[in-house]
Amino acid sequence: MLRILRSDSDNPDFRKLTGDLDIELCKIYNTNPEDYEEYNRITGLPTVVLAYENEEPIGCGCFKIFNDKAVEIKRMFIKENQRGKGIASAILAEIENWAKELGYTEAVLETGKGQPKAINLYMKYGYQITENYNQYDDLEISVCLKKVL
Repeated sequence: MLRILRSDSDNPDFRKLTGDLDIELCKIYNTNPEDYEEYNRITGLPTVVLAYENEEPIGCGCFKIFNDKAVEIKRMFIKENQRGKGIASAILAEIENWAKELGYTEAVLETGKGQPKAINLYMKYGYQITENYNQYDDLEISVCLKKVL
């Protein structure tokens, strides 16, 4: 049975899952983890969402404050053998609900052109492609999306 848990970035299951995410991203983009470590490092974050199946951690995501009205969704990942079961949708919904509870009205995120399934997932839930922002401005592989919550 799927269980969604709110946690923080010190959770060892989050650390393990994001390590797996880094490995997968390196395979997709033919890079090394240290190439993007400054963008992917998450510490001291109280807004992490984890998904469990039979107490096994199978997915994660989190958000951080982007500005006074928006959050940035980060580190979304589902183990490969668990994809296609609606887990990412459940994590995304929990992240959005949590952000709304805290008074935020928008969400932004960045993903890559090598992840068309991720782009499709976000667009399915109302995200629209927007201009690249901040550190993603000059990254041609980046796709930035935005949604009003």
